[in-house]
Amino acid sequence: MYSRVVLEALKKIGAEEGDSIRLFSPSRSYEGVLLPSPQEDSSVLVLKLKNGYNVGVSFEAGSSLEKLPVEKKRPGAIPKVVLPPSRNPGISILACGGTIGTHVDYATGGVFMSRAPEEVLGTTPELGAAVRIEEMASPFTLASEDMQPWHWRTLAEEAARLLNRSETRGIVVTHGTDTLHFTASVLSFMLQGLGKPVAVVGAQRSPDRGSFDGRMNLLCAAYYAGYSDFGEVAAVMHGSASDDFCYAHRGTKVRKMHTSARAAFQSVNDAPLAKIHPDGKIEPLNSRYRKRSDSQVTVDARFEEKTALLKLFPNASPELLDFLVQKGYRGVVLEAFALGHVPTGKSGTQMGHFDESRSWIPAVKRAVGAGMVVAVTSQSLYGRVSPTVYRNLRLLSGAGATFCRDLLPETAYVKLACALGRANGPAAARALLLENWAFEYNDRLSALE
Repeated sequence: MYSRVVLEALKKIGAEEGDSIRLFSPSRSYEGVLLPSPQEDSSVLVLKLKNGYNVGVSFEAGSSLEKLPVEKKRPGAIPKVVLPPSRNPGISILACGGTIGTHVDYATGGVFMSRAPEEVLGTTPELGAAVRIEEMASPFTLASEDMQPWHWRTLAEEAARLLNRSETRGIVVTHGTDTLHFTASVLSFMLQGLGKPVAVVGAQRSPDRGSFDGRMNLLCAAYYAGYSDFGEVAAVMHGSASDDFCYAHRGTKVRKMHTSARAAFQSVNDAPLAKIHPDGKIEPLNSRYRKRSDSQVTVDARFEEKTALLKLFPNASPELLDFLVQKGYRGVVLEAFALGHVPTGKSGTQMGHFDESRSWIPAVKRAVGAGMVVAVTSQSLYGRVSPTVYRNLRLLSGAGATFCRDLLPETAYVKLACALGRANGPAAARALLLENWAFEYNDRLSALE
């Protein structure tokens, strides 16, 4: 709420929130849309400038206001857009929330997931010249950190329904970026017989900001879905800090590597599938991929929820693993050190002062003996784990742990849960875990290591 002095000045010129005004201060003038004040009794006017950024300007002695003859706008409003019919390639959109679909509450400065699919399209009017929207659906709207397995199942079923429409060349899934790479992996494993492109896309910056990246991300995702030759799930996000191109990262080999940078996503242990430009140019970068086809898509959404991802740390107690066994977990992915190391005390010829109770080998043997699948990946991310290089690695393998080569920890978690859901027993689950379902394993890392 603005102060009494500010409110009287606004009343004098007949202006209120959403109107365009010009503020003349003793030093310079500012022009923008008047936004609500996030503070009580504030003498600082908050304006949204033409460049999309907000500025707070003190209404000090000698300041004056002018109301501009511009149509009033609801702060943060984006029009709902329905693209006209065209002969462009047809795609469908699944809107699930995330920053790309947020609305700004200017009274608090926070954002929340509120936009309908038509409003998401309103951020990117260029889509009308690129593709034809066959269908838009929103099975749920939430922040991606709140995703649960039932959301993934619902999303996979909706995606399959849309993909099996003959007029749909591909689909775009709008999603929060925090767990976007988990969902890209899930869809890669749950969508069986996939032959059309699925672009999972988000934004690091909200639509009210001048640095909003969702506009170009969405446009590039539409080109991936409608024009590319890939029959795979990909995360399509900014490839650099500028608005020049996006990368299409394979859904099983991508990870979010920065909390807020626009080019936050990177392919790990693999090259991106393609570089996509906002003018529609697609440059393939990876020769190893599933090509587009019209195959029928089915869904295998079985997912063992009693699966965990456990990050190792120095002095980590094996009681953590025992706890999961006691709670009935059927599988765990150990995000271990480097080549797959866990605390064992067996790395050298001298034991020194290692506390034997901290060795993970007995706990792994107990877990495997209880029917749990213990998978090993590396928190180093790049490269692969190995069961043979060091003696303690051989001991871990001998205890029954399954080494997952170059699999990303997040991908390993999702895949192990899917494998446990589909397999009849731990041995069958381990065998499925080591199969290559969606190019999640890359045995040719020489150029990347």
